[in-house]
Amino acid sequence: MAASGAVLAECHEALAAELGVGVTTAHLDAVAEELIRSRGGVPAFKGYPGPTPYPASICASVNDAVVHGIPGAYALRDGDVLAIDVGVILDGWVSDAARTYGIGTVSPIASRLIEVTRVSLERGIAACLPGNHVGDIGHAVQTEVEAAGFSVVQSLVGHGVGRSMHEEPQVPNVGRPGTGAELTDGLVIAIEPMVNVGHHEVILAEDGWTISTRDGTLSAHWEHTVAVTADGPRILTLS
Repeated sequence: MAASGAVLAECHEALAAELGVGVTTAHLDAVAEELIRSRGGVPAFKGYPGPTPYPASICASVNDAVVHGIPGAYALRDGDVLAIDVGVILDGWVSDAARTYGIGTVSPIASRLIEVTRVSLERGIAACLPGNHVGDIGHAVQTEVEAAGFSVVQSLVGHGVGRSMHEEPQVPNVGRPGTGAELTDGLVIAIEPMVNVGHHEVILAEDGWTISTRDGTLSAHWEHTVAVTADGPRILTLS
């Protein structure tokens, strides 16, 4: 899984280098697929079952889109908030990670949203210790986000990951310490805070995939694939 995660981290770095005003999300998708396949991997998202099979290799969610935005002709604009989520399958093992970027010059609230979401992921990862529970992760994320005045999406969760993209246990981004599934040495999970400027409620678009904030406010998404070990959390998708 670490080898899969290394390819995914390289993919995210390549995508970051492509970002700029006028770049289309379809271009980013093509860059990701070419890199993943050139490293012997398979894009984990492409063809993923849903209302219709997911048509792309990345999710590109802009501004009020929280997750699962489908890449296309949209050209990035100055001030946009872009979340890129990517999954890789290498030798049958899956990794999953997301990053959020500000395009050009973003508003102060957008910049703070991106940073708070990233830090909340770090807080959640720090709770990934054997004997802790998924509630400890959710509590760490929720505490960081709500202290900043933002809200955590509650209807979407992180997840176990291994041979499949979505495995047990579910990993909510809210919770009470000591509750939920226990974290055990060797467990691998995807922790993925999704944070809104406004209310936590989300809606599903007519395309059957894109999930956006109900109130139209900005959203950010950060994610790492993390192994629980006796020596502490090991991030498998870190550059």
